Amino acid sequence: MTVYLAPLEGVTDAVFRRVHRDCFSGVAKYFIPFVSPTQNLAFTARDLSILAPENGFGVPQLLCKDAALFLWAAQALGDMGFGEVNLNLGCPSGTVVRKHRGAGLLAYPEELERFLDGVFEKSPVAVSLKTRLGMESPEEWPALLELFNRYPARRLILHPRSRAEQYGGSPHREWYDYTLRESKLPVCYNGDLFTAEALREFERRYPGTESVMCGRGFLYHPGLVNLYNGKTESVEALRRFHQMLYDGYRAQIGTEAFVLCKMKEVWACLGKGMGLGPKILKAIHKSMRYPAFETAVDNAFAEFAARA
Repeated sequence: MTVYLAPLEGVTDAVFRRVHRDCFSGVAKYFIPFVSPTQNLAFTARDLSILAPENGFGVPQLLCKDAALFLWAAQALGDMGFGEVNLNLGCPSGTVVRKHRGAGLLAYPEELERFLDGVFEKSPVAVSLKTRLGMESPEEWPALLELFNRYPARRLILHPRSRAEQYGGSPHREWYDYTLRESKLPVCYNGDLFTAEALREFERRYPGTESVMCGRGFLYHPGLVNLYNGKTESVEALRRFHQMLYDGYRAQIGTEAFVLCKMKEVWACLGKGMGLGPKILKAIHKSMRYPAFETAVDNAFAEFAARA
């Protein structure tokens, strides 16, 4: 079973993906957080930076609802050397949904059908779909899957929650069962696979699944695939990952407050994955300057090493 790294906006940015690739093996594909072409057929400076050769390894994700814009962007991405784009039909953000993009487009099946007709009629590169079960209810999924089955998508990446559910509750595995039975497309599962044991349990339950996509699982356990393959998560490997990430953000961002904000976001999951106590985590998240943060991190790794 192959494992992909999910595109988490603001988290799995270029620095994170580069450092992760250099520190840990096993990720089959890195998916790049979404970019959105503008109405004047251009990418923003931010998006061009995301897609630059030194940053843009992996599969770019497009957030779009207009077929002409999508086709322009797909051609531009193809010219940059990308052989696949991933269409985002799952983003639950309110600002995205209100514009009928991301998961918002799932609520308008006729509009979605016209869009997909245009995309798959002329796309110059392979297209994969990342989606949810529906806008308001999982019961919307059979009709949506019937629609998706009409198109030659490279894969169907399913997060089995509705948009209304955001990330609450548990993924609806019964609808994943349904998808495996009814889908004409290769299916990739995405949702709440945070540990190596969760991956192994999923593989035992769904031995026919070829691929899964994990996001937050790589924040809890950066060496998730290695753990899944029976290896250990050493103190040295985690410390190297942390130091390279810290150095990368300091070199790219420079602003102390922003660097610490990024690192604290990582530690919010990493610390829990390491099983650290609340006192250690509180010291990390209360630190306002580099020296205090570095001392708190040293203490965190010392505690983890003592239990290893």
